[in-house]
Amino acid sequence: MMAMFFAQRVILGKTKYVEVPSTLQPGVKDILTDSGLEFLIEE
Repeated sequence: MMAMFFAQRVILGKTKYVEVPSTLQPGVKDILTDSGLEFLIEE
């Protein structure tokens, strides 16, 4: 649930991927990749 919240914030440009808590980054990465938005993942 929180991963989806942070994924939406990354998509909307409100939060950068590197600002997502490290425990949630794998889930957010999966969501962004599944959505075809892997270009938003900047490690």
